[in-house]
Amino acid sequence: MQVFLLGLLLWASNSFAGPLLPKADARPGGVALVTLNTAVMPEVYYDNHRVLVRKSADGYVAVVGIPLSAKPGVHSVDVHVANETSTLSFQVRDAEYETQHITLKDQRKVEPSKRDLIRIEKESKEIATALARWTDVAPPTTAFAAPTQGRLSSSFGLRRVFNGQPRKPHSGLDIAAPEGAPVLAPATGMVVAVGDYFFNGNTIFLDHGQGLITMYCHLSKIDVKVGKVVSQGELIGAVGHTGRATGAHLHWGVGLNRAFVDPRLFLDLGDS
Repeated sequence: MQVFLLGLLLWASNSFAGPLLPKADARPGGVALVTLNTAVMPEVYYDNHRVLVRKSADGYVAVVGIPLSAKPGVHSVDVHVANETSTLSFQVRDAEYETQHITLKDQRKVEPSKRDLIRIEKESKEIATALARWTDVAPPTTAFAAPTQGRLSSSFGLRRVFNGQPRKPHSGLDIAAPEGAPVLAPATGMVVAVGDYFFNGNTIFLDHGQGLITMYCHLSKIDVKVGKVVSQGELIGAVGHTGRATGAHLHWGVGLNRAFVDPRLFLDLGDS
């Protein structure tokens, strides 16, 4: 059954075109769509990391995740076809992200203890391993459904200041929803990691194929186990406020070739 499913996903990913691509926005934290002039499925690398490739009406398109740390300017991908390698360039524009000031009652979530730091280091490696996963089966779609319904409370890329201390930029979308509200898979994927993390709280990682990984944090409940294949719209957990959170919400992250990118490029939550 699993072999049949993977074959079906591969067929689906190679049978559709433009509408299933995320929105192109080549900025730090964005996505670049690079047209590949080849009739044969290539291997594409950006910053030495394998890149998702989708079939289009005119050939193939590389779907490149640009990290928030990227500098504006000319970037490039390496394209491997048979025994030949070529380089294609694309422009990354500058982007300004607003600053968000957050007050936390638990100072440990701002200045962790030595014991906390040991835990955080271990968890950071687990998270990096999940984001680094690569499966050759391409996702059947990159047009995601919203994982939960609610108000967009924090945008992607915000420069965050906790209790007056600058920290890493916001690497996902925060959707405010009531405690216990259902969290649904935005697309078909496999559960590849679950855990209770110091900052992220109860967390689920889904692998959608070819380096496209989604992350769901601060959950009150996890309803899936590692290895389960879930369909779009299937229940995976419930909204909560575990980890570093000031209230009930879902932190939704989208990883692409090991870089967190703006989830809004994969769907439009509107202004709700």
